[in-house]
Amino acid sequence: MTREKPGIDTLVPVSEPHPIILFDGVCNLCNASVQWIIRRDTRDVFRFAALQSDAGRRVLSQAGGNATLDENLSSMIVIDQGRVLTKSDAAIAIASRLGAPWRWAKVGRVIPRFARDWAYGVVARNRYRVFGKQESCMMPTPALRARFLDAQEQA
Repeated sequence: MTREKPGIDTLVPVSEPHPIILFDGVCNLCNASVQWIIRRDTRDVFRFAALQSDAGRRVLSQAGGNATLDENLSSMIVIDQGRVLTKSDAAIAIASRLGAPWRWAKVGRVIPRFARDWAYGVVARNRYRVFGKQESCMMPTPALRARFLDAQEQA
């Protein structure tokens, strides 16, 4: 199934075998979320890239993304097994790959997507005001550099 904008179930011609998390690299909440994921991703499942980076834009473009950068910054985006997931679907997909107790977040799918996405949107719209923003994207530590698709840009 293919759609014009990135969203649920968009087919992705990306060769990366790991799920890719694209995030707002200057958002303090988003950076804290990435750090939280890394600490719980003990099997090194995920790869990461800031949406503002060349690598992040390239991956999103390969995934069929044609929304503006501002539209994409309002959501973490997960590209996994040929699908692009956004908003609450992305959050559930991330949690479900982390192991117990986080994987139990899958039961959140019983809540209608419009309600989950509404709550996600409230947080996303207020994230800079509440959590702040950085001038530049985070720099991964040398130990984590291989998990960031945009690490070469930041070196």
